[in-house]
Amino acid sequence: MDSLPKHASPDQMQRDLDIMLSKINAMEVVAQDEFQRSVVKVLRELVQGQAHSLNEFGHLKKAIDMVTLELFKVKSAQS
Repeated sequence: MDSLPKHASPDQMQRDLDIMLSKINAMEVVAQDEFQRSVVKVLRELVQGQAHSLNEFGHLKKAIDMVTLELFKVKSAQS
């Protein structure tokens, strides 16, 4: 039975996105026409959006952890 591939950690994904953004910035420097500059803008928006989503997911995970902890506190107080 094949196991599912492991996902990269959030820190690794953030590093990968930072590297991609650096490469996109380098592409912008060497862009020779309006089409290439437009492609760079689209790529930058996509990578920045992914980084924002990753950051928001981290906030949501922390919020869920806090709510779960409070639920356990309430449950143990009722017992």
